[in-house]
Amino acid sequence: MYRLLLVDDDRKFCSMLSQFLEGEGFTCESVHDGPSALEKATHTEFDVLILDVMMPKMNGFEVVRRLRKTRGTPVIMLTARGDEQDAIIGLEIGADDYLAKPCNPKVLSARLRAVLRRTDGGSQVVLESRESVTVGDVMIHPGSRQVMVGGRSVDLTSTEFKILEVLIRTPGTVVGKETLSLKGLNRKLIPYDRSIDFHIGSLRRKLGLGYDQAPRIITIRNEGYLFSVPMEP
Repeated sequence: MYRLLLVDDDRKFCSMLSQFLEGEGFTCESVHDGPSALEKATHTEFDVLILDVMMPKMNGFEVVRRLRKTRGTPVIMLTARGDEQDAIIGLEIGADDYLAKPCNPKVLSARLRAVLRRTDGGSQVVLESRESVTVGDVMIHPGSRQVMVGGRSVDLTSTEFKILEVLIRTPGTVVGKETLSLKGLNRKLIPYDRSIDFHIGSLRRKLGLGYDQAPRIITIRNEGYLFSVPMEP
């Protein structure tokens, strides 16, 4: 049974959602402000956190930033409906997924299980080789989840790593969003879901440009993304 920390200042929402998720097989605890969330998540073992962005004393973004210094616990952030900037910021600082409020509890439960399968290394996302892969000056090592770019280490979330791994194993080949969603997010792509786009944006910022000053990940309109094969310096 997975242990979950729910963080939201709406106590009624926490009570209702906890009741639903406990019926789904989760063990839930709730806190209602940022500092309490950070204290609880830092000193108690949880399998996953659900974290609202807007909270008193310390917002959800700051909780994730501080938590990531010591913990890799998966985080799903709850954002204001239609606020894509919140989703982008959350993913960039280390959240594993996001969902707009008000959210369908069944959808949230499915997202939780997908995140947990990813972080557990579930069989649906196990790739054929654990050997390191190098394209240009980018090297990934699936066994240790290490990423090196031009000799420097780059920290990625588990979701970002899986998306990068899919792309870098087939450099120069377009990978569709449906495939990236299945292998990176461990769920089917749904209409108007821009999660992959946000994760790709975060990856681009973290990886930077290649030594040929070209983007490492290229968008192919209406098809997907490809990891570019850089020109030799």
